[in-house]
Order: sequence, then structure tokens, then C-alpha cells
Amino acid sequence: MAVAPHALAAQSALAVLREGGNALEAMVAAAATIAVVYPHMNAIGGDAFWCVSVPGSPPRSIDACGAAAGSASIDFYRERGLATIPFRGGVAANTVAGTVSGWELALELSASLGGRLPLPRLLADAIGYARDGIPVTRSQSATTRVKCEGLAGQPGFDETFLVDGAAPAVGTRFRNARLGATLERLAHAGLADFYRGDLARSFAKDLAAVGSPLSLADFESHLARWTVPLALAHSRGTVLNVPPPTQGVVSLLILGILDRLDVGRVDPAGADYVHLCVEAVKQAFAVRDRHVTDPAYMDVDAQDLLAPGRIADLAARIDRSRAAPWGASRGPADTIWMGVVDGDGRAVSFIQSIYHEFGSGVVLRESGVNWQNRGCSFSLDERALNVLKPGRKPFHTLNPAMALLDDGRTMVYGNMGGDGQPQSQSAVFTRTVLFGMDPQAAVSAPRWLLGRTWGNASDTLKLEARFPATVVDELRRRGHEVEMLADYDEAVGHAGAIVRSRDGMLEGGSDPRSDGGVAGY
Repeated sequence: MAVAPHALAAQSALAVLREGGNALEAMVAAAATIAVVYPHMNAIGGDAFWCVSVPGSPPRSIDACGAAAGSASIDFYRERGLATIPFRGGVAANTVAGTVSGWELALELSASLGGRLPLPRLLADAIGYARDGIPVTRSQSATTRVKCEGLAGQPGFDETFLVDGAAPAVGTRFRNARLGATLERLAHAGLADFYRGDLARSFAKDLAAVGSPLSLADFESHLARWTVPLALAHSRGTVLNVPPPTQGVVSLLILGILDRLDVGRVDPAGADYVHLCVEAVKQAFAVRDRHVTDPAYMDVDAQDLLAPGRIADLAARIDRSRAAPWGASRGPADTIWMGVVDGDGRAVSFIQSIYHEFGSGVVLRESGVNWQNRGCSFSLDERALNVLKPGRKPFHTLNPAMALLDDGRTMVYGNMGGDGQPQSQSAVFTRTVLFGMDPQAAVSAPRWLLGRTWGNASDTLKLEARFPATVVDELRRRGHEVEMLADYDEAVGHAGAIVRSRDGMLEGGSDPRSDGGVAGY
């Protein structure tokens, strides 16, 4: 089974599984397809993280995050008269794109497990969609229209993503033939060409032309790496997420706090449930903002932050009847999450991103690759936790999740949307595992968002309009500043989940707020 926020990506994964491919091969196919068909949310010019479970082996994760350029210093920006790193343009494209290196590392593991499908087959769907075109989704059209003012005029953006200077209409054909040629080059030259070949040289040349500090040396020094997932000892099993520079520890802290508060005993449709989840978010975000950055610069091991005593202390700070004060959040991020589980129980939770909508907005002239702006999350304040330094990894909101439950079930789940990611993860996990909802019901049920996410800049507690008025009123009475959203609002992100039972039965849920689907056989 596969789930993705665009149905074509789920179908690409399913086709690979039907041909005997494993979950890792299927995810590479889905990752390539989603980079073509959902270009406002991700690209091969971005980063990715994997959480992988192979029965009989310890879980593992992949850090496919690119570091800041060797020339990306505070002085680089100050010399250009900048007090902060811009969100758009060549100077925002200051980190290596790591996602393709993650595909390469995943396929090395796949080969050791007997994976046999060739790379040209795995990338074939994406190449075809880039060259022949796909119908523009409502999400792409709406996002382009809303964000056009800040993106129009960025190098390569207009000719790639606009039609006569405006957002493309829903259902019209979208092509990126240059990206198709780039993917075909990768299929035949190998994925390493992205970092140490003709493609890398093309990227470096085109990035330099738009003012990016990235150089060929930055590409040549980049490698994805295997990491050990963070693990939360939960009352229902072990919950996994990826370590820093991601906020995976935040997602686990929220679940740990809720477990300590015994949230499974409250009404899952009531104000108590939302209140406890939101208050757990505030405690976890405070830990994030004190500690989480590139692990090379952290003064604490992220796994230690999940110690039972620390979680108990955080839970004890929560007032069940009153909202705690809330400050500004980190801000938006645009991303896709996908999950795959194969017939042998191998499971992948995967997330791929270019940060803001369309990333830096820069589309490289020769390759058609849209480059991320993840490095705009760096601070130019030398006292800041996430201060810019050459070769440093940026803080990531990305955090693909997985649970190995005591009843023998395996669950992969995740969400896009910056600060919303750990919040929606807590909703999907608790509704599925604690309240017994099937994954589709858990994903579809009304959600909330504290703070900012993609397409929304306010720090209020946002509730979808499907929450009962009594719940909204009670949350306001407890001191929450509530803002109402539409019934199925993209502001709360695109979530998804797959659950595999001990007997091999699979259930999945795809977000009706996205253009996605679940595909299985």
C-alpha cells in the first residue's frame, strides 16, 4: 500500500510494488513523481528524510539534508546590504539539495534486500509526466495565484510555472520538459551525477548566475547519511521519528506528554482533547526553540529530551482548564509526506520539501530544477540558536513518523505544513491508536493548528469549522485565541497514514484536503 498527497505518486509506488519492487524502490518512484506533479510543495532541488523499518532489523533513518554553502556566511549577506536572509531569489538558494542523495542511499539498502528494479524504471513515470504533462491540481493553481506576487520575476519562475503572467487554471496541462530531461539524465548516468557529474556542474553554473553562494565544491562534498531514529517509549509501543536537524523530537514529545496525561480517557471530539493537545504543543515547542538545530551545534542529545522524567515535568506544567501564554511560532513550510508498506512488512515514512511554496522561486535555466530556500531559516544574529555558518545544516520542520505497536501493528504516518506537522501527527496517531479510528477517519476528522503554517501568517489557534460550536466556545473560555477555518482547510496540512496488522492486512488514509489517494492491492 502507498499513500501520497497526489494520486499519481501513490499509483507510481503501487505499480512498482506490483512488479515485485520493495517499499524502498516504490518510495523512490513516488518521490520522483511527486516532485513533478506537485511542484509547489516539493522538488528534486530540495531536501528529504526517511524513516525505515525492515522486519528483523533495527529501524533506521536517512538524513538527506543539504548544508549551507561554503561561502554562505553572515558577511556574505551583510556585504549585500541584507539584515536577514531573503525568502526568495538566488541568495535564498544557499543550501545543497539533498533529496536525490537520499534516494541513492535508500536504493543501496534496497539492493541488499534483493531489490532488482532498475533506476530507469523507477524514474519512468516522473520522466513521462514532466515531458507529456499532467493536469494542474487545485492546490497548485491556488497556491500559485496566492503567492504569485512574491514569486513572479524570480529567475526562471515565470516561464516554468505561469501562463501569460498568471497562475495556471485547474485542469490545464502543466509540463516541465527540462526537468524531464534532467530526470532521464539521472536515470541513465546514475543519481550521483546530481552531485559529482555533469548535472552538478550545470547546477553550480546556473546557481552562480543568479547570485547563489553555492559552488561545485559544495555539491561534491555532500553525502546523505544513515542515522538512528529517535524512539519514544509509549504505553502502546515504540514511536519513531528522525533526529535533528529536524523537529522529530517535538512530535515525539507531544505524544509522550499526551500519554502521560492519559489523553485516551477524554472525549476525542471534545474540548478537553483539543486543549490538551494544544497545550502539549506549547511545551514541546519551547523545548524545540531552546535546543533543536544542527546536531553538531546542540548541547544536548535529542534522545535525552525524551527521558520519562523530562516528559513528566513538561506534562506537569499543563493546566487542564486554562491555556498557557503563546508566543510566535517558527513559520511556514511546504512539503509532502508519503508512506509505503510492502507485502513483506518493510515500511517507509518519507518527507520531501523545498520549504516555502516553490522554495526560492529560482528555476535553474538548463535543468528546470526549482531550488529550495531552506537556508532562509538561518539567522544572521550571531547569538541565535540557528545562526548561519558555512557547512551548517539548517533547522528542518520535516519529520516522517512511524510506530511499532505492542499489538504487532506497524504504522507510518506524517503531514506537511511547518509547525502543523507535529500537531497533525498527534491527531492522527491518537485517533488511530488510542481511540480506535480507522486511518481514513483519523486523517479526515477535523483538525486544529496552533501558530503559522503554509499560506497563513497568524499565531492563533485555528480550528476547522466542523468542530461543534460548544467545543469552540469552551476553548475560547479557557483562554485560547480561536480563529475559524474552512471545513476541510489546507492550512492544517496534508496528512496520511498506513497501518499494517500482524496478519499483513493493510489500512490507509489519505487527506481529503489534498489531491492524493491511497493505492494498494
